[in-house]
Amino acid sequence: MAHLVMGIDPGTATTGYGLVQEYEGHLECVGFGVVTTPAGEPMVVRLESIYRDLIAVLRQYHPTTAAVEQLFFHRNVTSAMAVGQGRGVALLAVAHCGLDAAEYSPQQVKQAVTGYGKAPKLQVQHMVRTLLNLETLPRPDDAADALAVAICHVHSARTVELTGAQS
Repeated sequence: MAHLVMGIDPGTATTGYGLVQEYEGHLECVGFGVVTTPAGEPMVVRLESIYRDLIAVLRQYHPTTAAVEQLFFHRNVTSAMAVGQGRGVALLAVAHCGLDAAEYSPQQVKQAVTGYGKAPKLQVQHMVRTLLNLETLPRPDDAADALAVAICHVHSARTVELTGAQS
């Protein structure tokens, strides 16, 4: 059975999304892109735009499940709060479309895609390109990160199925 996973790399300036189909152990990139919002707009307008655009993507592709990257705290609390708001809107859009949303830390995503939880961003992008058999690196970075989140979920779901079947 084919599963279509939508990975989301949340943010308020740029939210990446990536759709990965898994069928009989093979991964295929179905689509990817970003939702962008202008910096000068009020936050409420930016959040509404992210919500509306993610709903449109979810309705266009009809994924069977979604995965959202968890917030990674930097030293800049203001930036972390804004990303958290974007993340909340992404989770709301997924729920609005009746999907469950798995959540993964950046380290879990890196581990699932590269085998190393502290892999540099470029290594993750190269592995995404390799795993999805893409001719070039997916751009922009936020879209590549979202594809990595989707790949992480496919790998995690496969592990759950395998361990669940054995117990």
